[in-house]
Amino acid sequence: MKGAARPLMDVRPVVFTAALSLLAIMAARADDRAIISRWYSALLVADRTELADLLADDVRIKLDDLGVVQSKQEFIASLDEWKGAVAGAAIRHRIEKSEGGVTTVIACYDFPHNDMLMQETFAVSDDRITASSQAAIAENCEGY
Repeated sequence: MKGAARPLMDVRPVVFTAALSLLAIMAARADDRAIISRWYSALLVADRTELADLLADDVRIKLDDLGVVQSKQEFIASLDEWKGAVAGAAIRHRIEKSEGGVTTVIACYDFPHNDMLMQETFAVSDDRITASSQAAIAENCEGY
């Protein structure tokens, strides 16, 4: 028994659109990774100009352990104190996950006399950090 021939559908446009969408998502993740790398490089030397460029004007930076939420201006103003604290230090970081525009990072702050392991999250939009939170997860970096 012969049935009616089913018309062939050209799936190439659908596959092409899906591939472009995947490439756009991968590019956004790569951009977020680059922004986060720039963040830690600038943070290590307390580079006000670079940090100000990375932060959205309405950013909120939450320091969970201190119970503090800082605006962009408050964060930039705190860099004088931070510059002294970070002198001679190193910061190592690795991205744990990135989804929905939020990237979670594990960072080891190796200060001259102690170290601390932190979990930090970054929300990134339009190549700017729009929100950040930070919380200690260990008093040393052995788990890094």
